[in-house]
Amino acid sequence: MEALIANHMKFKDVHQMKESTLKRFLRMPGFSEHLELHRLDVSSSNHRLENYELAKEKLEEYREEHLKPEPLITGADLIGLGYQPGPLFSRILHALEDAQLEGRVTSYDEACQLLRSQFPQ
Repeated sequence: MEALIANHMKFKDVHQMKESTLKRFLRMPGFSEHLELHRLDVSSSNHRLENYELAKEKLEEYREEHLKPEPLITGADLIGLGYQPGPLFSRILHALEDAQLEGRVTSYDEACQLLRSQFPQ
């Protein structure tokens, strides 16, 4: 219930979300419940189902591997590449996942190039 309440207003932003943000939104646990709550919410108020329709369409369009792909680079890889474990790891891994979800990187080598350009040692 808490997750449904905490996330129900995010639907208003689906048309403006970056692709990576939208994919993270769609892969929330129990997303079908979030989607149905949104449909019921707008059906009982303004009847504007555009955000519902877009979210439903994207959920049907993306396969599981598009919503939650295997990471191209892991924390262990970062250590192997000479990065020191710490708070920066989560920022790096989040940025790399964004790039992967948005299709800007599709291979380990491309992820390494992005890593070196955005997070030089």
